[in-house]
Amino acid sequence: MSTALITGASRGLGAAVADALVQRGWTVIITARDDAALQAKADALTQAGHVIAVAGDVADASHRAVLADTAALAGGVDLLVNNASDLGPTPLPRLVDYPLDRLEAVLRTNAVAPLALVQALLPQLRADATIVNVTSDAGTQAFEGWGGYGASKAALDQLTAVLAVELPALRIYTFDPGDMRTRMHQDAFPGEDISDRPEPETVVPALLVLVDAAPPSGRYNSASVPALGSSS
Repeated sequence: MSTALITGASRGLGAAVADALVQRGWTVIITARDDAALQAKADALTQAGHVIAVAGDVADASHRAVLADTAALAGGVDLLVNNASDLGPTPLPRLVDYPLDRLEAVLRTNAVAPLALVQALLPQLRADATIVNVTSDAGTQAFEGWGGYGASKAALDQLTAVLAVELPALRIYTFDPGDMRTRMHQDAFPGEDISDRPEPETVVPALLVLVDAAPPSGRYNSASVPALGSSS
């Protein structure tokens, strides 16, 4: 049986990926900071498959150690999805006004924690495992107010690219899902109507194509990935 570990899995894209993998018969280890929301998600998923919920903050080394122990007890991990993210302060401030302690926290969650979790899980990653680090176009383009979040995702992109070079036996991707109708996206645009953004569930098929088609390690986005499946 295949096993996945998904961070930021109580809602949004992480929860949608967990849904899809459970339907495929995977064992899914889910984690998020909101214990109540995570347990509610786990309760719903357990009706369809094997789910292990471990609440905590991936920026916390002790929590990552618990996740590594959980992965070992599950017999190893085939897929790690680093989806947990910290948007930072809202309304989104200009960089000249950005509280530096909050910038450090954003970098810790969005860039350092995914690398640290890879380090912690390396003994539990199976030989042909896949790592998916969820990124953003804010990491490649300059948007006013998105400097802190964007810098963290740019760092994640580079960390992922170097990991792929250093660990060629694994498939290591950054995946840009595009804008989605999530709580974080709503927080970025307080008071605005974001109902035109697609639901996270609509992005999951592209991520699963990436996992199934197993293209070379690299950076992919939800618009380009489906072509991999049609050409395989």
